[in-house]
Amino acid sequence: MAQYSVPFAYIYIYIYIYIYIYILLSLITAKAALKFGSEAWVLKKREEQRLEATQMKFLRHLLGIPKLDKEKNQCIREKTGSQNIVKEIKQYQKKFLQHVQRMDTNRLPRQALKYRQEGRRNIGRPKKRWRGQLHFED
Repeated sequence: MAQYSVPFAYIYIYIYIYIYIYILLSLITAKAALKFGSEAWVLKKREEQRLEATQMKFLRHLLGIPKLDKEKNQCIREKTGSQNIVKEIKQYQKKFLQHVQRMDTNRLPRQALKYRQEGRRNIGRPKKRWRGQLHFED
């Protein structure tokens, strides 16, 4: 019976490719889960912090870096090649806004974007709105 010998260099290359593909697929899946439906979100500071913390927790787990190592978030993002999830969501929202603005005026999303409610608003601080978040101006 003949035994096949594989040089160790090939084994390391296969392991490297496997890890790279695993990280890439995991990042794609995580981003899709975190960004699902985000085109209409109104992000407050607390929600941005939670999204960022969730992303970093996932990336640390993916790379096997415990929190006690105190490695900076920027270093972890550079290792994985990922961007801050909040920035990605805001870019996604701006693209969606441009998409809605290109729609015909009789389409419902375009009408909802241009809608102005008549009457008086409630007392107190105004609620954070989607158009204010993106610095939308008519």
